[in-house]
Amino acid sequence: MGTFHLPSFASMSVLLLGLCFLALLPEFAAGITRHYTFNIKYHNVTRLCHTRNIISVNGQFPGPSLVAREGDRVLIKVTNHVSNNVTIHWHGVRQVTSGWADGPAYVTQCPIQTGQSYTYNFTITGQRGTLLWHAHISWLRSTLYGPIIILPKRNESYPFQKPHKEIPILFGEWFNVDPEAIISQALQTGAGPNVSDAYTINGLPGPLYNCSSKDTYKLKVKPGKTYLLRLINAALNDELFFSIANHTLTVVEADAVYVKPFDTDKLLITPGQTANVLLRTKPYFPNATFFMQARPYFSGMGTIDNSTTAGILEYKHPSNHSISSKKLQLYKPTLPSINDTSFAVNFTRKFRSLASVKYPANVPQIVDRKFFFTVGLGSNPCPKNTTCQGPNGTKFSASVNNVSFVLPSTAILQSYFFGQNNGVYTTDFPVKPPMPFNYTGTPPNNTNVSNGTRTVLLPFNTSVELVMQDTSILGAESHPLHLHGFNFFVVGLGFGNYDPEKDPMNFNLVDPMERNTIGVPAGGWVAIRFFTDNPGEQL
Repeated sequence: MGTFHLPSFASMSVLLLGLCFLALLPEFAAGITRHYTFNIKYHNVTRLCHTRNIISVNGQFPGPSLVAREGDRVLIKVTNHVSNNVTIHWHGVRQVTSGWADGPAYVTQCPIQTGQSYTYNFTITGQRGTLLWHAHISWLRSTLYGPIIILPKRNESYPFQKPHKEIPILFGEWFNVDPEAIISQALQTGAGPNVSDAYTINGLPGPLYNCSSKDTYKLKVKPGKTYLLRLINAALNDELFFSIANHTLTVVEADAVYVKPFDTDKLLITPGQTANVLLRTKPYFPNATFFMQARPYFSGMGTIDNSTTAGILEYKHPSNHSISSKKLQLYKPTLPSINDTSFAVNFTRKFRSLASVKYPANVPQIVDRKFFFTVGLGSNPCPKNTTCQGPNGTKFSASVNNVSFVLPSTAILQSYFFGQNNGVYTTDFPVKPPMPFNYTGTPPNNTNVSNGTRTVLLPFNTSVELVMQDTSILGAESHPLHLHGFNFFVVGLGFGNYDPEKDPMNFNLVDPMERNTIGVPAGGWVAIRFFTDNPGEQL
C-alpha cells in the first residue's frame, strides 16, 4: 500500500462522529484505575550507522507498554516537550463514551502543544488481548508507538493454553532522515513519499541490512514451552508477511478479540492490526537458530521498501552451558512473494470469531443502513506556478467515494459538541459513488477527486452494512482501513466488482471475524457490519 494513502484512513475516522454524543452511560465492569505518564521527548537513536534525534515516549524506542485488565480505567498524562504538536491514539480501544480520548488530531481533539499536557481518560470495556498506541498527527507515529496489553479480568483465564511467557513483537520502520521532512515534501510535490530505509522488529532492523548485525532482536526460548507472541504492525502504511523458520504458530486472537484457533507457518498483518499467536517450542535443544522474518506485501504500482527485517529465535541449552550461535545451523523461513494477493485474501478468510456463549458474535442480522464506498487513488490539479510530481503532473490524492478528506483547523468533535460547526465540516458525505463505473476494469479518464471535510451522521444503535470496493484508478491495490471507536464483523470479501444481488448470499452471519482494521483486497471488496453502539458522554 503506497504511503500517500493516509486520507483514506482519515476519511473513515470522521464518517461516524455523529455517533459520539448521545448521553448514555454503560455500566462498566469493576476494575482498578491505572496511571501512566508519557513524556514526549527527543533522544538520539542510531540505526544503519545513521544517528537521528527522534521523538519518543520516556526516552524509549519503541515506547513503553500500557498494561491494563478488562474493566480497568486508564489515565495517561501526556506532556509535550518537543516542538511538534502531538496527539496519541489508542488504536482499537473502543472508547465507549470517551470519544474525546481517542486521539486523532483535529478530529476528536486539538493537538497537545509544546509545553502543554493532556490526560487521556478511558475505561477498557469488553476487550482483552493486544492493541497498540501511536501518534496520530502527521508521521510522528514512525517513532511514537508502543503496545497495549489488555489482560483478562482477575480470576478469568485465556480460552487457550496458558503460556509460559508473553512477548510483544512490534514491527516498525526506520528512516535515516526525518520522516516529517519526507511527508512534508510529498504533500508539497504531490508525489508518493520516499520509502523507509529498513523494517524493524522491536526497533531493530536485523542482520540483513548493512551496518546492522548488532542491532538484531533475539528471542530466547526454552525447549518444550508455549510462548504467547503479541504481534503488532506499527509500520506507517506497509502490510507485512511474517514467519519463523521451522515453527508453526497458532493464531488465538486478533485486534483484541479471541478467534477460533488455527495453525499457520506464515502470517499477514496490516498496519494497525494485532494478533496473539502461540509459539510451541521444540521439545529438545535443536542445535540450530531460526530467523524470524518480516517483509512487505505490496500490490500497487508505486515504490516500496522491498527489504526484509530479521530477528533470531534462540534456544537456551537445558544444561545451562552456552553454545556460540555461530556454531549452530541457521534456518530461514520462506515468505510469500511481495504481490501474493491470493495468500493475503485466503489468510484473511481463516479468521473466525469464537461465537461461544461467553464470547458471542453479535452480528447484525437485519441492516438499517447500507453504504457502498469506493476506496482508492485519484489526483488533484497542480496549483498554478508550481511543479507537481504525481501522475501527468498532478498531485496524488486518496479518496473514498471520490472525496479526499481535508483536515480542519478545529477539532470536529469539539465543534459538534458545542454546536459551533461554522463550516468546520458538512454532513453530506456521499453514501455511494457519485458516478458509478467498472471499478476494477478500465478506469475513467478523469481521475480528479473532490476535497472536503464531509461526514455521515447516524442515530444511536443503528445496524450498518458497509461495502468497501477497491478501484483500479491509478492502479488497484490493497487498502487497510481502521474504524475508530468500533469493532466490526467482516461478513464477506471477494475479488472483482461487488454484486449486491449475489454476493450477500455468501455472507457469514454466524461467526465472522470481529476486528477494528481490515484490508480492502486489491482489485476486490470487503463487507463489514456493526452497530452504532458507542455514544459520547454528555458533560
